[in-house]
Amino acid sequence: MANSDDLATGLMDDMDPRLLELIQTRINSFIKWDLVRFFHENPHTTDTAANIARYTGRDVRTVEPELMALARDGVLQMDDLSGLRVFTLAGNSEMRELVHVFIKACDDRQFRVKAIYHVIRSLR
Repeated sequence: MANSDDLATGLMDDMDPRLLELIQTRINSFIKWDLVRFFHENPHTTDTAANIARYTGRDVRTVEPELMALARDGVLQMDDLSGLRVFTLAGNSEMRELVHVFIKACDDRQFRVKAIYHVIRSLR
């Protein structure tokens, strides 16, 4: 029976290193994963944490800190619009492409299993 280090090595072996780094450092929670998917599907959205929470079916108290972290990490952009804090997908074409590659990779069950493993590992 393989130990957990062998499993971890196997789960990283054939993963694009850019995606692995993205999961380990930026999309390291399931809420962030949902938020990134939401912004990928709605790339022109600029909205408040409260509205984004409603669209994604989550509580604003859990969504807002994750939105702020994604903005801090360059995945999203945070702006002040008439006194309201709003979020939008980062305008950086490299980040947009990386998000696109990540979301497309999620169509593959094997990739999702590996990504889920890494997210759970980062939550410990």
